[in-house]
Amino acid sequence: MKLLSWNIQWGRGMDGRVDLARILRTIRQLGDFDVICLQEVAIDFPGLPASRGEDQVAELSAGLPGYAAVYGAATDVPGSHGGRSQFGNAIFSRLPVGQVWRHLLPWPVETAVPSMQRVLVEAVVTSDVGPLRVLTTHLEYYSQRQRQAQIDAIRHLHAEACALSGRAPMPAEAGGSFEVFPRPAQALLCGDMNFPATAPERAHILAPFAEGTPGFHDAWSVLHPGETHAPTVGIHPVDFVKQPECFDFVFLTEGLAVRLKAHGIDAATEASDHQPVWVELG
Repeated sequence: MKLLSWNIQWGRGMDGRVDLARILRTIRQLGDFDVICLQEVAIDFPGLPASRGEDQVAELSAGLPGYAAVYGAATDVPGSHGGRSQFGNAIFSRLPVGQVWRHLLPWPVETAVPSMQRVLVEAVVTSDVGPLRVLTTHLEYYSQRQRQAQIDAIRHLHAEACALSGRAPMPAEAGGSFEVFPRPAQALLCGDMNFPATAPERAHILAPFAEGTPGFHDAWSVLHPGETHAPTVGIHPVDFVKQPECFDFVFLTEGLAVRLKAHGIDAATEASDHQPVWVELG
């Protein structure tokens, strides 16, 4: 199984142009992926710099035939012509997709800094390494307090999913809205975490769980123990970091970490202000 994660900045490259065809070309050049997780995907949001208000889920879906699209809007506000402007994360999967969840993450009030609603998109997929949950998110940039609250929520949701993974369905639940679908304990969490690898938030994500819940491992550190993370932002000049840093991570539960074969970062592309990262499990 190969998975790519990329904050595409609504398709806006370092040249200031929004070009989703360029995003798709870059993905195809990087490899043949089973699951593609994208952050900062917009629908009818002409207020974003250089955007024409594209339906980016539709455009990306058209360029990814054979993939099922799962979109989770974090921001959902009145848009142009009576529609809705949406901004969030998307999972594109050519693997069978089971149940899907769209979890709005905590948004504690901050009066001194900008902030926005954030979302965790979760989908169960059936892969050649077994069923697993794919989770992708984009944490708050300006507020460490909000990031900590969002990580707390993600950890709670993971522990809850693991507890539910062993639950036997009841006959009365079959065939209706109460029907219980598989929600495996093994999970892969990826996205733009908006903190550097040295930040305490990373240790927070990696902290052990109680009562046998499988914890997360950092894919980079699994394959490169003791080595400084390769950067995913600031390789090309940006205004939100002073030096190149790793903001984009893939975390895997223990049962998947032992299957990790490769971890890659494309440092060359300038199709976004973040670099794509990917993993391969076998």
